Amino acid sequence: MFNRKMLMAMCMALLTLVSTALHAEKTYTIQLAETWGPNSPILGEAPRNMAAMAEKMSNGRLKFRIDSSNKHKAPFGIFDLVRHGRYDMGHTASYYYKGQIPNAMYFTTVPFGMIAPEQYAWFYHGGGMELMQEVYEPYGLLSFPGGNTANQMGGWFRKEIKSLDDLKGLKMRTPGFAGEVMSEVGVAVTNIPPGELYSSLERGTLDALEWVGPALDLNMGFHQIADYYYSGWQEPAAEVQFLVNKKTWDKLPEDLQEILRVSMKAAAFDMYTQSTHANSKAWSQMKEDYPDVTHKVFPPEVIDALRAATEKLLAEAAEEDEMAARIIESQQQYLEQVRPWTNISDRAYLETVAE
Repeated sequence: MFNRKMLMAMCMALLTLVSTALHAEKTYTIQLAETWGPNSPILGEAPRNMAAMAEKMSNGRLKFRIDSSNKHKAPFGIFDLVRHGRYDMGHTASYYYKGQIPNAMYFTTVPFGMIAPEQYAWFYHGGGMELMQEVYEPYGLLSFPGGNTANQMGGWFRKEIKSLDDLKGLKMRTPGFAGEVMSEVGVAVTNIPPGELYSSLERGTLDALEWVGPALDLNMGFHQIADYYYSGWQEPAAEVQFLVNKKTWDKLPEDLQEILRVSMKAAAFDMYTQSTHANSKAWSQMKEDYPDVTHKVFPPEVIDALRAATEKLLAEAAEEDEMAARIIESQQQYLEQVRPWTNISDRAYLETVAE
């Protein structure tokens, strides 16, 4: 016969089982705002790939609603939308917010810095993730790598750049730290949302612009206006980001946190490989269908000036801000470690087989 104590224990055990079962079946709807417009290739596919993986791995316990820039009307306002709780997550690029959180821009890319494999190694094995979280923590945010375009092109120019003087007074769209470097050598820099780039170049509001690479540039139609397509220096690796509101994150059970973490990491890597594939296809198409497009590299005089300006601005930033100094030092030290390996592996291979 059961006594009262045994009955109470059985009831408590049953309640625990019921609570656990209900908790396991509870669903969480994540609202995500992206910088990109609707149906944006590659950049816009990354958050959707992440959401699909997370929903499947969680057996539907995680659900997502993704709003593009035409919905929330703030393509460069994702940082504020997520930190103020209007959205749970965002997909954007940290260097868009250098005016509000200057130290964030180093986590997208640094001119003359690491290429994508080196940057990913720094994030996950060289202390980059820890530094990034230290920067975002005061704002109640978590930041995760959200996909890499790899080495970006240097931009579309309506006129050929033959010397440093050709950059003086040039009206150009280029964001982040590269924009500051370009300003240093006399370029009139602006940052315009993606949806306005073509019309600005067509109307002459811009003389040049830098977007991404062939895969994304081709659909934008820049080749119809500007004939000179330059290789890059400014974004040797361009990492976009997933922003997560910390309060949203803390509400998720540990298993769903891990599912979300893994889904973001997988989607980021998928975007990197997709970018490489799509750029190769688009460049082949561009060369065949638009023979007037001329590929160029910047003259040594220009590259030397841009490198000197980059080093000057990095030194000034490190002197003025302790956190900037820590990030810059970490990246430079890691580059000193990893680049010799890149040189004797990838670079040596490419030089060996070059035709």
